[in-house]
Amino acid sequence: MSPVGDGLRLAVGTFTRIPSGTVTLDGTTARPALLLAPVAVLPLALAVGAVSASVELGVPPLVAAGLSLVVLAHGSRGMHLDGLADVVDALGAGWDRDRALEVMRRGDVGPMGAVAIVLVLLLQAGSITSLLGSGWQGALLVAGAVLLSRAACAQLCTTGTTTANGSRMAEVFVGSVSTMAAHVLAIVMTAVLLLAAVPALLLLEAEAVLLGTTVVGVAGALGLVSAILLRDKAVRVLGGVNGDVLGAAVEIALTTALVVLTVAW
Repeated sequence: MSPVGDGLRLAVGTFTRIPSGTVTLDGTTARPALLLAPVAVLPLALAVGAVSASVELGVPPLVAAGLSLVVLAHGSRGMHLDGLADVVDALGAGWDRDRALEVMRRGDVGPMGAVAIVLVLLLQAGSITSLLGSGWQGALLVAGAVLLSRAACAQLCTTGTTTANGSRMAEVFVGSVSTMAAHVLAIVMTAVLLLAAVPALLLLEAEAVLLGTTVVGVAGALGLVSAILLRDKAVRVLGGVNGDVLGAAVEIALTTALVVLTVAW
């Protein structure tokens, strides 16, 4: 199979629980895997959108939001939430790099990590509940935000980014994507989010459509910028990026995008 095909299979196996077979993890598959991450999670994003759209069947928006997060966590093995907890615990361990990395490697969830997961899920549930006030149109926005958030990993693995000590898998991914490719992916995924927002934008008053469109664009940009800020923090404190940081970036990008989107709806 071609490097692109192998990269897509690697992305499916890495970002979802969908079986994709054995794929060699090296430089030729890592780069396309990161760039194709949003494509790999398309089935999962559609499943989340479908569950969210159950509000059209009379399911309360908060319940539909909770169910959509269950589907998202199950479909991604909960690894992004796990990464978020480990990163928060490590960053909260103090400014000693070795101690922070040791906390991260232990794998157990400390109090700061647990609080981080709870707060992030509350923000996501509240944001999705708000968006589902628009019915299935809001569900499309949720699915679009899921796709956008997976583009965050490419932003963390651009050329010149260092890898945190002890992360053998991350060594293959980190530094494999050119800055230009990561930026192009960010633009494409923001455009996808805007496309997903069209039905919801049509529900707004005419004078509010421009504002709503602007908010969607800002949501996409800020979602990915928040991931970049996490990368820079990880480089300063941990010495680089590892798998947990990649997972945390996905959750932070998703949460930021969803929260900003609620401004327009």
